[in-house]
Amino acid sequence: MASEFKKKMFWRAVVAEFFAMSLFIFISIGSALGFSFPVVGNKTSTRSQDNVKVSLAFGLSIATMAQSVGHISGAHLNPAVTLGLLLSCQISIFKALMYIIAQCLGAVVATAILSGVTSSLPNNLLGLNALSDGINAGQGLGIEIIATLQLVLCVLATTDRRRNDVSGSAPLAIGLSVALGHLLAIDYTGCGINPARSFGSALIANNFENHWIFWVGPIIGGASAALIYDFILAPRSSDLTDRVKVWTSGQVEEYDLEGDDMNSRVEMKPK
Repeated sequence: MASEFKKKMFWRAVVAEFFAMSLFIFISIGSALGFSFPVVGNKTSTRSQDNVKVSLAFGLSIATMAQSVGHISGAHLNPAVTLGLLLSCQISIFKALMYIIAQCLGAVVATAILSGVTSSLPNNLLGLNALSDGINAGQGLGIEIIATLQLVLCVLATTDRRRNDVSGSAPLAIGLSVALGHLLAIDYTGCGINPARSFGSALIANNFENHWIFWVGPIIGGASAALIYDFILAPRSSDLTDRVKVWTSGQVEEYDLEGDDMNSRVEMKPK
Protein backbone atom coordinates (compact mmCIF):
# COMPACT_ATOMS: atom_id res chain seq x y z
CA MET A 1 0.00 0.00 0.00
CA ALA A 2 2.76 2.43 0.95
CA SER A 3 4.57 2.00 -2.36
CA GLU A 4 1.41 2.68 -4.38
CA PHE A 5 0.37 5.62 -2.21
CA LYS A 6 3.63 7.43 -3.04
CA LYS A 7 3.39 7.00 -6.81
CA LYS A 8 2.16 9.88 -8.94
CA MET A 9 0.91 7.46 -11.56
CA PHE A 10 -1.32 5.83 -8.97
CA TRP A 11 -3.09 9.10 -8.25
CA ARG A 12 -3.23 9.97 -11.95
CA ALA A 13 -5.01 6.66 -12.43
CA VAL A 14 -7.52 7.48 -9.67
CA VAL A 15 -8.19 10.90 -11.22
CA ALA A 16 -8.58 9.26 -14.64
CA GLU A 17 -11.24 6.92 -13.24
CA PHE A 18 -13.13 9.89 -11.77
CA PHE A 19 -12.89 11.99 -14.93
CA ALA A 20 -13.77 9.20 -17.37
CA MET A 21 -16.62 8.02 -15.15
CA SER A 22 -18.07 11.53 -15.10
CA LEU A 23 -18.04 11.75 -18.89
CA PHE A 24 -19.43 8.24 -19.29
CA ILE A 25 -22.36 8.87 -16.95
CA PHE A 26 -23.22 12.26 -18.42
CA ILE A 27 -23.24 10.96 -22.00
CA SER A 28 -24.98 7.65 -21.38
CA ILE A 29 -27.70 8.74 -18.97
CA GLY A 30 -28.12 11.95 -20.95
CA SER A 31 -28.96 9.87 -24.00
CA ALA A 32 -31.57 7.97 -21.99
CA LEU A 33 -33.26 11.15 -20.77
CA GLY A 34 -33.39 12.93 -24.12
CA PHE A 35 -36.56 11.22 -25.32
CA SER A 36 -38.54 12.80 -22.47
CA PHE A 37 -38.32 16.33 -23.87
CA PRO A 38 -41.41 17.56 -25.79
CA VAL A 39 -41.34 17.12 -29.55
CA VAL A 40 -41.20 20.53 -31.21
CA GLY A 41 -44.40 21.17 -33.18
CA ASN A 42 -46.12 18.08 -31.82
CA LYS A 43 -46.12 18.30 -28.06
CA THR A 44 -49.06 15.93 -27.74
CA SER A 45 -47.08 13.05 -29.18
CA THR A 46 -45.92 10.46 -26.66
CA ARG A 47 -42.52 9.01 -27.47
CA SER A 48 -41.09 5.78 -26.11
CA GLN A 49 -37.48 5.22 -25.19
CA ASP A 50 -35.29 3.66 -27.87
CA ASN A 51 -33.51 0.82 -26.09
CA VAL A 52 -31.09 0.30 -28.97
CA LYS A 53 -30.05 3.96 -28.88
CA VAL A 54 -29.50 3.88 -25.12
CA SER A 55 -27.62 0.58 -25.27
CA LEU A 56 -25.31 1.89 -27.97
CA ALA A 57 -24.75 5.11 -26.03
CA PHE A 58 -23.65 3.17 -22.95
CA GLY A 59 -21.52 0.78 -24.97
CA LEU A 60 -19.85 3.34 -27.23
CA SER A 61 -19.15 5.72 -24.35
CA ILE A 62 -17.44 2.94 -22.42
CA ALA A 63 -15.40 2.01 -25.49
CA THR A 64 -14.41 5.65 -26.03
CA MET A 65 -13.41 6.19 -22.42
CA ALA A 66 -11.49 2.90 -22.35
CA GLN A 67 -9.55 4.00 -25.42
CA SER A 68 -8.96 7.42 -23.86
CA VAL A 69 -7.77 6.51 -20.36
CA GLY A 70 -7.15 2.76 -20.54
CA HIS A 71 -3.39 3.31 -20.68
CA ILE A 72 -3.58 5.40 -17.49
CA SER A 73 -5.99 3.61 -15.17
CA GLY A 74 -7.12 0.51 -17.03
CA ALA A 75 -10.52 2.22 -17.49
CA HIS A 76 -12.50 0.04 -15.09
CA LEU A 77 -15.34 2.58 -14.77
CA ASN A 78 -17.37 0.03 -12.84
CA PRO A 79 -16.95 -1.33 -9.28
CA ALA A 80 -17.95 -4.79 -10.55
CA VAL A 81 -15.08 -4.75 -13.04
CA THR A 82 -12.72 -3.50 -10.35
CA LEU A 83 -13.83 -6.34 -8.06
CA GLY A 84 -13.31 -8.87 -10.85
CA LEU A 85 -9.76 -7.64 -11.47
CA LEU A 86 -9.11 -7.63 -7.73
CA LEU A 87 -10.18 -11.26 -7.38
CA SER A 88 -8.13 -12.02 -10.47
CA CYS A 89 -5.12 -10.61 -8.59
CA GLN A 90 -4.37 -7.82 -11.02
CA ILE A 91 -4.75 -4.87 -8.64
CA SER A 92 -4.26 -4.25 -4.93
CA ILE A 93 -7.02 -3.92 -2.36
CA PHE A 94 -6.07 -0.28 -1.76
CA LYS A 95 -6.20 0.52 -5.46
CA ALA A 96 -9.56 -1.21 -5.83
CA LEU A 97 -10.97 0.80 -2.92
CA MET A 98 -9.72 4.11 -4.33
CA TYR A 99 -11.05 3.26 -7.78
CA ILE A 100 -14.51 2.46 -6.43
CA ILE A 101 -14.60 5.73 -4.47
CA ALA A 102 -13.51 7.67 -7.57
CA GLN A 103 -16.12 5.88 -9.72
CA CYS A 104 -18.93 6.65 -7.27
CA LEU A 105 -17.87 10.30 -6.95
CA GLY A 106 -17.68 10.62 -10.72
CA ALA A 107 -21.17 9.19 -11.11
CA VAL A 108 -22.60 11.52 -8.45
CA VAL A 109 -20.97 14.62 -9.95
CA ALA A 110 -22.08 13.77 -13.50
CA THR A 111 -25.64 12.99 -12.41
CA ALA A 112 -25.81 16.23 -10.42
CA ILE A 113 -24.72 18.22 -13.49
CA LEU A 114 -27.20 16.31 -15.61
CA SER A 115 -29.98 17.13 -13.16
CA GLY A 116 -29.32 20.81 -13.84
CA VAL A 117 -29.28 20.31 -17.60
CA THR A 118 -32.57 18.39 -17.51
CA SER A 119 -34.23 20.40 -14.73
CA SER A 120 -37.24 21.20 -16.95
CA LEU A 121 -38.26 17.54 -17.16
CA PRO A 122 -41.22 16.64 -14.92
CA ASN A 123 -40.69 13.75 -12.51
CA ASN A 124 -37.06 13.47 -13.59
CA LEU A 125 -35.52 10.37 -11.95
CA LEU A 126 -32.16 10.81 -13.72
CA GLY A 127 -31.90 7.28 -15.05
CA LEU A 128 -32.82 5.66 -11.75
CA ASN A 129 -32.66 1.87 -11.91
CA ALA A 130 -35.88 0.21 -10.83
CA LEU A 131 -37.70 -3.10 -11.23
CA SER A 132 -40.25 -3.19 -14.04
CA ASP A 133 -43.84 -4.14 -13.33
CA GLY A 134 -44.12 -7.90 -12.92
CA ILE A 135 -40.45 -8.33 -11.98
CA ASN A 136 -39.74 -9.20 -8.35
CA ALA A 137 -36.50 -8.63 -6.45
CA GLY A 138 -35.19 -12.16 -7.03
CA GLN A 139 -35.80 -11.98 -10.76
CA GLY A 140 -34.20 -8.56 -11.00
CA LEU A 141 -31.21 -9.81 -9.05
CA GLY A 142 -30.81 -12.72 -11.47
CA ILE A 143 -30.86 -10.40 -14.49
CA GLU A 144 -28.22 -8.16 -12.91
CA ILE A 145 -26.00 -11.13 -12.07
CA ILE A 146 -26.07 -12.59 -15.59
CA ALA A 147 -25.67 -9.24 -17.38
CA THR A 148 -22.69 -8.30 -15.20
CA LEU A 149 -21.12 -11.76 -15.43
CA GLN A 150 -20.90 -11.59 -19.22
CA LEU A 151 -19.38 -8.09 -19.02
CA VAL A 152 -16.66 -8.92 -16.51
CA LEU A 153 -15.92 -12.20 -18.30
CA CYS A 154 -15.43 -10.20 -21.50
CA VAL A 155 -13.08 -7.76 -19.73
CA LEU A 156 -10.96 -10.58 -18.29
CA ALA A 157 -10.83 -12.51 -21.55
CA THR A 158 -10.10 -9.65 -23.94
CA THR A 159 -7.38 -8.14 -21.75
CA ASP A 160 -5.66 -11.43 -20.86
CA ARG A 161 -2.01 -11.01 -21.86
CA ARG A 162 -1.56 -14.75 -22.15
CA ARG A 163 -3.66 -14.68 -25.32
CA ASN A 164 -2.15 -14.07 -28.73
CA ASP A 165 -5.31 -14.66 -30.74
CA VAL A 166 -7.03 -11.35 -30.03
CA SER A 167 -6.40 -9.04 -32.97
CA GLY A 168 -9.35 -6.68 -32.58
CA SER A 169 -9.95 -3.74 -30.26
CA ALA A 170 -10.34 -4.63 -26.58
CA PRO A 171 -12.12 -1.33 -25.76
CA LEU A 172 -14.63 -1.92 -28.55
CA ALA A 173 -15.25 -5.51 -27.45
CA ILE A 174 -15.89 -4.36 -23.89
CA GLY A 175 -18.14 -1.56 -25.12
CA LEU A 176 -20.18 -4.04 -27.13
CA SER A 177 -20.46 -6.23 -24.04
CA VAL A 178 -21.87 -3.26 -22.12
CA ALA A 179 -24.34 -2.63 -24.94
CA LEU A 180 -25.31 -6.31 -24.91
CA GLY A 181 -26.00 -6.18 -21.19
CA HIS A 182 -28.27 -3.19 -21.69
CA LEU A 183 -30.14 -4.81 -24.55
CA LEU A 184 -30.91 -7.66 -22.16
CA ALA A 185 -31.61 -5.84 -18.92
CA ILE A 186 -33.18 -2.45 -19.71
CA ASP A 187 -36.69 -3.84 -19.90
CA TYR A 188 -36.33 -5.68 -16.59
CA THR A 189 -34.29 -3.47 -14.26
CA GLY A 190 -33.28 -0.45 -16.30
CA CYS A 191 -29.89 -2.21 -16.45
CA GLY A 192 -27.57 -1.47 -13.59
CA ILE A 193 -24.54 -3.78 -14.07
CA ASN A 194 -22.57 -0.88 -12.58
CA PRO A 195 -23.11 -0.06 -8.90
CA ALA A 196 -21.52 3.39 -9.20
CA ARG A 197 -23.84 4.35 -12.06
CA SER A 198 -26.85 3.17 -10.04
CA PHE A 199 -25.62 4.95 -6.91
CA GLY A 200 -25.29 8.32 -8.65
CA SER A 201 -28.89 8.30 -9.85
CA ALA A 202 -30.24 6.99 -6.54
CA LEU A 203 -28.41 9.63 -4.52
CA ILE A 204 -29.32 12.65 -6.64
CA ALA A 205 -32.91 11.46 -7.11
CA ASN A 206 -33.03 10.54 -3.39
CA ASN A 207 -34.66 7.20 -4.13
CA PHE A 208 -33.01 4.03 -2.81
CA GLU A 209 -35.91 1.63 -3.28
CA ASN A 210 -34.50 -1.83 -4.11
CA HIS A 211 -31.11 -0.18 -4.50
CA TRP A 212 -29.36 -3.17 -2.90
CA ILE A 213 -30.13 -5.22 -6.02
CA PHE A 214 -27.88 -2.97 -8.08
CA TRP A 215 -24.94 -3.59 -5.76
CA VAL A 216 -25.44 -7.23 -4.82
CA GLY A 217 -26.24 -8.38 -8.37
CA PRO A 218 -23.16 -6.84 -10.06
CA ILE A 219 -20.91 -7.88 -7.17
CA ILE A 220 -22.02 -11.52 -7.45
CA GLY A 221 -21.81 -11.40 -11.23
CA GLY A 222 -18.35 -9.82 -11.27
CA ALA A 223 -16.96 -12.16 -8.62
CA SER A 224 -18.43 -15.19 -10.38
CA ALA A 225 -16.87 -14.17 -13.69
CA ALA A 226 -13.43 -13.78 -12.10
CA LEU A 227 -13.60 -17.14 -10.35
CA ILE A 228 -14.92 -18.95 -13.42
CA TYR A 229 -12.29 -17.47 -15.73
CA ASP A 230 -9.32 -17.77 -13.38
CA PHE A 231 -10.00 -21.22 -11.96
CA ILE A 232 -11.99 -23.05 -14.64
CA LEU A 233 -11.71 -21.55 -18.12
CA ALA A 234 -8.15 -20.19 -18.05
CA PRO A 235 -6.45 -21.08 -14.74
CA ARG A 236 -3.53 -18.92 -13.69
CA SER A 237 -0.32 -20.42 -12.33
CA SER A 238 0.25 -17.91 -9.52
CA ASP A 239 0.15 -19.37 -6.02
CA LEU A 240 -1.46 -17.89 -2.91
CA THR A 241 1.73 -16.07 -1.86
CA ASP A 242 1.92 -14.24 -5.18
CA ARG A 243 -1.75 -13.33 -4.99
CA VAL A 244 -1.47 -11.94 -1.47
CA LYS A 245 1.56 -9.90 -2.54
CA VAL A 246 -0.45 -8.28 -5.33
CA TRP A 247 -3.40 -7.63 -3.03
CA THR A 248 -1.19 -5.83 -0.54
CA SER A 249 1.39 -4.12 -2.76
CA GLY A 250 -0.03 -4.07 -6.26
CA GLN A 251 1.60 -5.15 -9.49
CA VAL A 252 5.24 -4.09 -9.41
CA GLU A 253 5.31 -3.78 -13.20
CA GLU A 254 2.64 -1.08 -13.15
CA TYR A 255 5.01 1.54 -11.83
CA ASP A 256 8.48 2.66 -12.84
CA LEU A 257 10.78 1.97 -9.89
CA GLU A 258 13.11 4.76 -10.98
CA GLY A 259 10.52 7.47 -11.49
CA ASP A 260 7.13 8.45 -12.79
CA ASP A 261 7.66 9.20 -16.47
CA MET A 262 5.17 8.26 -19.16
CA ASN A 263 6.96 4.98 -19.79
CA SER A 264 5.60 3.81 -16.44
CA ARG A 265 1.96 4.19 -17.37
CA VAL A 266 -0.54 1.66 -16.20
CA GLU A 267 -1.42 -0.55 -19.13
CA MET A 268 -5.03 -1.27 -19.94
CA LYS A 269 -4.23 -4.94 -20.26
CA PRO A 270 -3.86 -6.76 -16.93
CA LYS A 271 -0.40 -7.91 -15.91
